[in-house]
Amino acid sequence: MKTAANTEKPYQFTRIERVLDYIHTHLDQPLSVVDLAEQSCWSRWQLQRVFNHETGLTLAQYVRELKLSHAAERLLSSNDRVLDIALACGFNSEISFIRAFRQMFGCSPGAYKKRGLLTGLRTPFQPTRPVSMAPELPHRLLQIRIERRPAFEITGMTGMIQGLFAEQPDYGQSVPALWQQFTQSCPDTASINRIGVTDTRHLQRAGLPYWAGVCTPDLPATAPSNPERHRLTIPEQLYAVIHYSGPIHQLDTVLHWFIAAWLPESSYRGVDGFELEIYPPQFDPDNPAHQMTYWLPIETR
Repeated sequence: MKTAANTEKPYQFTRIERVLDYIHTHLDQPLSVVDLAEQSCWSRWQLQRVFNHETGLTLAQYVRELKLSHAAERLLSSNDRVLDIALACGFNSEISFIRAFRQMFGCSPGAYKKRGLLTGLRTPFQPTRPVSMAPELPHRLLQIRIERRPAFEITGMTGMIQGLFAEQPDYGQSVPALWQQFTQSCPDTASINRIGVTDTRHLQRAGLPYWAGVCTPDLPATAPSNPERHRLTIPEQLYAVIHYSGPIHQLDTVLHWFIAAWLPESSYRGVDGFELEIYPPQFDPDNPAHQMTYWLPIETR
C-alpha cells in the first residue's frame, strides 16, 4: 500500500516541473513569484522554499541565470546592441543588465563578446526520469553548464580501459588502479585539481586510452621524475558539464542519463574527443558528500 511518504516526492516533482515548463516557455516575459506560484498551486513562500530545496537556487536566481545565458549567446551570435539584448531578456535598463551580467560571468557584456568564448552558460533544469540504460537513477533535477575550455596539457599515468558502453566494462577496476599509480608517482598532488581524461576519438578492441593526472603547470616541482608519466595536450573544446555529488561508483548511472536522455533533447550533439573528470583538492571517492564535474565534448546542432 502506498503511503504519503511514497507519493509526496513524485507529486512534488510534477508541480516543480510545471513551474519549470512555464519559466522555460516565458523567458522573454517578466516572471514574478506571484505568477509562478499560481502555476504551482503553492503559496509564494511555499514555492520558494520547495524550489530552493530541490534545486539549491532561488527562483529569482534561476530565472536571472537563464536570461543571462540567453543574452550571452546573443552577444556572440549577433551584432545586436547591448541595450536591445537587455530589453529582450526582460531587464529594465542597460545598467541593471550589465551589473547582473558582470555578477554572473565576471566581466562586462562587451568584454565577453570581445573574448568570443561561450563560457559559463546555464541550461534549464531537467528531471532525471528513468531511461532504459539507467532505470535505477533517482528522480531529481539536474542542471548542465556549457563551457568552452581553452587547450591545456596534463601530465599523468595512462592505460587502456573498457568504458561505460563496452561489452565488458572494467573501468571500475582499471581507473582506480591508474589513479593509484599516479598518486604513488606524485604523492604531493592532494591539494590541487586532478583530471581524468578518456580519449573517445578512436574506438579500439583493447578499449579506450585513459589518463590520470594533473595540469602540467600544476605538477609539483618536488615530483620525482618517472618515465612512465606521459603528457597529453587537450585541444580547445566546447563541453557540457555536469556537477555530480554522491558515491563515485554511482556516477555511471548519472552519465547514462546525461548521454541517453539529456543530450538527445538538448540543442547540442556529442562529438568524439576527450571526456574530462575534474576532481577538486582533497577529493575522496569514498565520501558521498564530495563533489566533482564531468565534461562531455559537444558541438551545436
